[in-house]
Amino acid sequence: MVAMARALMSKPQILLLDEPSAGLAPMFVEAMFRQVSEINAAGVSILMVEQNARAALALSHRGYVLDLGRNAFEGPGSQLLADQRLAELYLA
Repeated sequence: MVAMARALMSKPQILLLDEPSAGLAPMFVEAMFRQVSEINAAGVSILMVEQNARAALALSHRGYVLDLGRNAFEGPGSQLLADQRLAELYLA
């Protein structure tokens, strides 16, 4: 979370996040995703790689699901969350 704060100090147009929830206590994971959403709402574009697919897709305007390094699914986050096939394969 300190790294994210440091990155925001320069007022970027885009914020790149690699596994921002990794290593966080469960109560902080939800707070981190809320903060990411607020940062985006303030006008900062966000490119995030995240294992917690449900949470990431829930706030994504556009999502990409990789399988063995290849793009398996893409589309609006809400559409990907609603895709039954994707849920069975990756979100179970």
